[in-house]
Order: sequence, then C-alpha cells, then structure tokens
Amino acid sequence: MTDQATPPRASFRSFQESTKDDWMLIMEQRGELEAVLASRIFEQFEHLRDDYGGFPVDRLEHSLQTATRAERDGQDDEYVLCALLHDLGDPLTPYNHPDVGAAILKPFVSEANHWMVEHHGIFQGYYFWHHLGMDRNTRDRYADSPHYALTEEFCSEYDSPAFDPGYDSNPLEHYEALIRQFFGTNPWTGRTVGSSDA
Repeated sequence: MTDQATPPRASFRSFQESTKDDWMLIMEQRGELEAVLASRIFEQFEHLRDDYGGFPVDRLEHSLQTATRAERDGQDDEYVLCALLHDLGDPLTPYNHPDVGAAILKPFVSEANHWMVEHHGIFQGYYFWHHLGMDRNTRDRYADSPHYALTEEFCSEYDSPAFDPGYDSNPLEHYEALIRQFFGTNPWTGRTVGSSDA
C-alpha cells in the first residue's frame, strides 16, 4: 500500500481568520473539483436506474426518453441537457426535485431554460394532480411569466409522454459528450476545466 501525500490545507478555524494565502491554496485545488463535475453528474444518473416508484419506466429511462424526444424534435443542446437533468433530484429530494435539477443547471443555461426546469413540476401537475385531489391548474399562477409557454410545451411534448416502455430512447452514453461539454467549462470564466476525470 502506497501512501499518497495529503494535499496542503488552509489552517484557519473560521473564515474571519482566513488569509489571501489560504484562499490561493484553496483555489489551486478547486480545479480538481471542477474537473470531475461531469463524472459526478453521471454518478447521479445511477441513482435513477431501476428506481421505478410505481411508474411504467424507471427514472433513468424517463430522463433519457425526455431528452431523446426533445433531441429528435430538433431542440438545441442546452434544451436537451435540461430535459436530461430535469428529474435528477428525484431520489434525494422527492418533495422539491425540480429545485435540484434547476440548481445544477443554473450557471450553465439560459434564464428561460432554468425557469422551465425549476417550474416543470407544477406544470406537469396539470396532467395528474386532479386525480390526487389537487388543483391541476396551479400552473396558471405563472400565466404572466414570459417562460410559461416554454414550460407548458416542455411538459406536454417531452416530459409528460416520456413514460412509454416501448419507446426507443438513446442510451445515457449518447449524452456523455453533451454533459462533458457543458460541465467541462467554468460558466463564469468560460475556461475549459479539462476532461481528465480521474
């Protein structure tokens, strides 16, 4: 067994005590975190595999089917990425899963696509909430939003019909380059963080 050198660490006990040298050290190591982001996204998809929750397809197939439908309909890469990640938070936050997908995507996508992912749960409710004694028209609270039609279309055309066990979806590997493209770039600097995900 080989001992690996422990990377240096800052020595402060609170941010108030931190120094410029501490933050230079931290920022040097941040690149490693950024470099594995795409791989961590892939890991999260594994939590959707074989998780049916009573649905006709597992959560991974639903995500792939939503993205595949959007892609085959000619939507752009950013939209397809949103379709792929929209339910990524399901296993971790079943009460507010749209917030997780939206938070992951926020620095990488447009305001419109972020809003669409953040609100898709309410818009999707139009198709089934009345069966549960809830108001299916809750989405109408957002009727004045410039992103209402976009989100309504996302749910009606791609999210809502994406539970078909007979649909021929693209495999997750099909979207690897897309995920690495978006999550391999620092959204604030535009700097490529690299593709070596060790």
